[in-house]
Amino acid sequence: MAKVRSQFVCQSCGSAFPQWLGQCPSCKQWNTLVEEVRDRVEEKRGTPASVKGRAPKPVAIGDIPAQDGPRIPLSDGELARVMGGGLVPGSITLIGGEPGIGKSTLLLQTALRNPHLKTLYVSGEESEHQVKMRAERLQQESGAMPSSKTSAGNAGAGAGGGCFVLTETNTQNIFKHIEALEPGLVVIDSVQTLHTATLDASPGSVGQVRECASEIMRFAKATDVPFVLIGHITKDGFIAGPKVLEHMVDCVLQFEGDRDHAYRLLRPLKNRFGSTNELGIYEMHGTGLAAVEDPSQVLLGDRRERRSGGAVSATLEGQRPLLIEVQALVSSAVYGTPQRSATGFDLRRLNMLLAVLEKRCGFRLGQKDVFLNLAGGFRVEEPAIDLAVVCAVLSSNADIAIPMDTAFCGEVGLTGEIRPVTRTEQRIAEAQKLGFARVFVPKGTKGIGPVKGLELVQVGQVNEVLSHLFG
Repeated sequence: MAKVRSQFVCQSCGSAFPQWLGQCPSCKQWNTLVEEVRDRVEEKRGTPASVKGRAPKPVAIGDIPAQDGPRIPLSDGELARVMGGGLVPGSITLIGGEPGIGKSTLLLQTALRNPHLKTLYVSGEESEHQVKMRAERLQQESGAMPSSKTSAGNAGAGAGGGCFVLTETNTQNIFKHIEALEPGLVVIDSVQTLHTATLDASPGSVGQVRECASEIMRFAKATDVPFVLIGHITKDGFIAGPKVLEHMVDCVLQFEGDRDHAYRLLRPLKNRFGSTNELGIYEMHGTGLAAVEDPSQVLLGDRRERRSGGAVSATLEGQRPLLIEVQALVSSAVYGTPQRSATGFDLRRLNMLLAVLEKRCGFRLGQKDVFLNLAGGFRVEEPAIDLAVVCAVLSSNADIAIPMDTAFCGEVGLTGEIRPVTRTEQRIAEAQKLGFARVFVPKGTKGIGPVKGLELVQVGQVNEVLSHLFG
């Protein structure tokens, strides 16, 4: 009988201790230590056949052959761009997001709409029939379902093509099926449902998530099979499980969006094979997620109708320039305490901008309600949107409409100055492409020159902007 070793692991921070304690010494949480039993001798069934006999040895870096192999292409251009151009063989990607945001839908439609790529979809939360029902809904517009005979033929021949579904949660059994099927991509939904026989703990615990991720990492690096893991998040917005899970994987993608809006954002938080300054935008439909090729056209409302309280900001989401409409409403406070509300914008920064307007520009907004909203359900944190926020608030306060062919970009400082922002030329090019006639930019911005058909107004103070807009 194999010897066993027992330890107590905190389910909050993942720290391990030799005995049970009421309070975790690391994170100070109470009653979070759970006993885990691990075999001292690694079980034979826990090691895949393809990994056995590959003992690592030190190799000079000059003797390591370079891998010039291309990335695995994907039909989804947004997903491929966020991942750096496609899938890297042997990589592990972790996608996190709120429940119902569309994580499973995104990966299942990726598996269905890449016929050249044989994909194994491992579901630990849904049955085969549930996955089939979702696949039929996703295939209503894109085409017919892949034939089982065709897929079986491809499997026997070792060629790519077809999507295979496996309802299994044991990692050792999953590895056996991967060795027999030889897929080009493995999707696991979700990593919190996996468990390994080498650890006596419930699925979803810190120890199980850590050990299963470690086994997947060793298997992926040894077989060059790319894995995409779906991860649940906590109520604080972090991926459930130990923090070491994000350290072990190669890419961490955050799938976010407002459930009341149709748009979804895919952000890379970590990418060993590409940039983290990319952004993928999707629109949720009844037949799945559709990539938004030109988001600025979607985020802008009807520019023919002039309304007070609206201003267009030229922002950047990663490397992608976007034009977003900022909507503000200023009204007299009905109750004693004025209300401040912001959707898609930092409320503390809004209060700071209102204080600048009152102190530096003389606008009495202390006794008025101020409501701010960013169209499309987007959340923008970069400071270049400050100038558009200020102009939208003052437009609503004076009830004077700003021409909808005018865009703004600039950071507002505490002294009322307008500070330069990065990559202003990209913002100007996006405004020119959409037919804008005038763009307000900070004074002293370097690298910009005259633009045909576009008026560039350089301003250094908020008062200068107000004189141009309202006289």
